[in-house]
Amino acid sequence: LVLVHTDVTELEETRIALEKNLEEVQKLRARLEAENVLLQQQVRHVQGLEEVIGTSAELGHVLAQVEQVALADTPVLLLGETGTGKELVARALHDRSKRHVRPLVTINCAALPPTLVESEVFGYEKGAFTGAHQRTLGRFEVAHGGTLLLDEIGELPLEVQAKLLRVLETGEFERLGSPKTFQVDVRVIAATNRDLEYEVREGRFRKDLYYRLSVFPITLPPLRERREDIPVLVWHFITRKQGNLGKAIKRVPERLMNAFTTYPWPGNVRELENVIERSLIMTSGTTLATDPLFRQDTPESLASSGTTLAEMERIHIRSVLEECDWKVSGKGNAADRLGLKRSTLQFRMTKLGIQR
Repeated sequence: LVLVHTDVTELEETRIALEKNLEEVQKLRARLEAENVLLQQQVRHVQGLEEVIGTSAELGHVLAQVEQVALADTPVLLLGETGTGKELVARALHDRSKRHVRPLVTINCAALPPTLVESEVFGYEKGAFTGAHQRTLGRFEVAHGGTLLLDEIGELPLEVQAKLLRVLETGEFERLGSPKTFQVDVRVIAATNRDLEYEVREGRFRKDLYYRLSVFPITLPPLRERREDIPVLVWHFITRKQGNLGKAIKRVPERLMNAFTTYPWPGNVRELENVIERSLIMTSGTTLATDPLFRQDTPESLASSGTTLAEMERIHIRSVLEECDWKVSGKGNAADRLGLKRSTLQFRMTKLGIQR
């Protein structure tokens, strides 16, 4: 009889360690795959992303706040009207943080139906609901070690707000359909164009979540409050877009630049960018044309300034002439656009004192 005794404790410990490592590798692979999908979806928005443009004191205050809080893991709440550049500031915060080597993951709370917000934010297990054919990681898991931007946070349903508060306080959450608790390390940046204090008073936003998100609020000024930045932005967008459109702009008419500077810009920087792009498309020479959809001389502004009928006629004729590079006759040029004979237009130009 031969008795063989083997101590399998070490082998068992090695097997457990290997299984644990394999599980970690599988989790990392799943997160990387999900991250890759999200980055492919966002690459069009990330490409060409520039630094915030402007030299005004109001914008300088915003950039100073960004530098102050960038290296901290403190939640940041970005406030401002639509088109003021909240996503751009969020990227500036991420790029200057210790987490810049990990992704900035964005979720637009307003673009998702309320029934899908929770599954997008926290993920779900296979079979958690109809159509859940495989386990899917949520944005929090994908952003692990990085930054999560919750855009339009004011649109988040109340039931999801409670779970978001828990993640902010403990870093813990559960996927839909899973009893297991997951731990993540994510910095949260929230952005909204709503008045969250008003939403709290109306019962549409949790007070405790508002205080947790607004540890460091940054308010982005509307474009009408930093008008000195408008000429810089105009040339910035011209330079960035003219190459792809086959244009070579050398001049922006003074009248048009003055109109850009005095316009209230309800859509802010995004509206200005769209106006410049449309103007470039309409331009045939080296002088920037006027976008026909841009109401540079509104009835309200003309009436408030006491503009006479002759002055309004002079403004309109001069605008058309500058768009046509001062070409009076010919198809598509000033006289043709105004519906006048060449001689009639020249007479009116002389009468109104319009000269190149």
